[in-house]
Amino acid sequence: MSDQNPGANKMWGGRFTTAPADVMRKINPSIGFDYRLYRQDIAASKTHAAMLARQGIIAAADNERIQAGLDQIRGEIDRGELTFSIDLEDIHMNVEARLKEIIGEPAGRLHTARSRNDQAVTDVRLWMRDAIDGLDGVIQELQRALIERASEHAGTIMPGFTHLQVAQPVTFGHHLMAYVEMFGRDRERLAGARQRTNVSPLGAAALAGTAFPIDRQFTAAELGFARPTENSMDSVGARDHICELLFCCSMLAVHLSRLNEEITLWCSDGFRFIALSDAFTTGSSIMPQKRNPDAAELVRGKTGRVVGSLTAMLVMVKGLPMTFMKDMQEDKEPMFDALETVELCVAATTGMVRDLTVRPENMCAFLDRGFPTATDLADWLVREAGVPFRDAHHITARIVALAEAKGCTLQALDLDAMRSVDPRINAAVFEVLAPEHSVRSRRSYGGTAPDTVREAIERAKQRWLAGTMAAEV
Repeated sequence: MSDQNPGANKMWGGRFTTAPADVMRKINPSIGFDYRLYRQDIAASKTHAAMLARQGIIAAADNERIQAGLDQIRGEIDRGELTFSIDLEDIHMNVEARLKEIIGEPAGRLHTARSRNDQAVTDVRLWMRDAIDGLDGVIQELQRALIERASEHAGTIMPGFTHLQVAQPVTFGHHLMAYVEMFGRDRERLAGARQRTNVSPLGAAALAGTAFPIDRQFTAAELGFARPTENSMDSVGARDHICELLFCCSMLAVHLSRLNEEITLWCSDGFRFIALSDAFTTGSSIMPQKRNPDAAELVRGKTGRVVGSLTAMLVMVKGLPMTFMKDMQEDKEPMFDALETVELCVAATTGMVRDLTVRPENMCAFLDRGFPTATDLADWLVREAGVPFRDAHHITARIVALAEAKGCTLQALDLDAMRSVDPRINAAVFEVLAPEHSVRSRRSYGGTAPDTVREAIERAKQRWLAGTMAAEV
């Protein structure tokens, strides 16, 4: 720093004559959150320096000193010994400044043939790759918990709902397996996002590439990327990889919210299908009898926070021309927050799935409401009496009205009352009106029959628990 520009940034302030305003010193730095990228930043810098030496752009001796200095910095940060400076703005310049303190003049050669623009996006892509792998693992554990509980309850009968009204009998295992499929698609989306993320922008420099004879294929391979990016402007100007990750997180959060909404309903006095232990509930400061499913409610509530991160990213990006704009500094906080939030929510949901106690007697009692085997009656008319389904539907609706007027279930309605609606009905109809029969009869692929559910569970174990999604893409 020269005497002519006291306070100007020593890394880029050569043409500046005054220090930034105090408010600029508050709004401009990103070190308060992008310090999380230090491992990725150091790994990319080590690879970049090795490439520069390999290409004869810097001396081998300088590369050796840079490598040793970066290793030292990594250790200092790991141990919490390095104090970051907001005057150095971001993790990149904090690392470079510390490197200069350690090894002196050779540190200045590290930034040859690169810019903070390609440096930052490289770091983010490396971080995202690791984050996606970690998230895939915790979702897989949630699937494992759901599959384990589904195995226990493949034959436990409960009401299935449409419009939150009793529709048809299903099994609790079948219900849980629906979420296994939802979370599986979340993992597939994340794997696809990882594939599109796993390209290296390093070497794109500020926006136009570089005149130095760099080897982008080498740095891409050394960092584990599939290939270098194709266009230098797109390399530093694109943020759709972050938007896509945030969409994946948002969709995952929505699925988590739906499951936790059901957990909340099932715990309520109107259902009592399950109970959660003290580990996942809280009490009331005034009502001593209360046991509130706060963990489920909080997961449901945090969905808005994750979707908000996606919205913030889309709004930030939507009006930007090529290539880099300082607006893009706002990409990291929503990314970090969304990933941390959904990981926490997945872990909490996994804990609740493993913790919950199922109350089959309350599930069965619920089947006395809503005439859940009405479709079975209509199907019987089609199958046994040769009635077209649309006619059978009308006949069944009239029989349901009779049962409703008498205040009884279809099973409890006498045969004469049914025959008054359609004389083709005989006593054999009662064989299909029990919820147990209804569930056993749904043997179509993907259906709720207990044996069909058990087959689905075995397929799910092979499909979702055998490995990671990232390895399959």
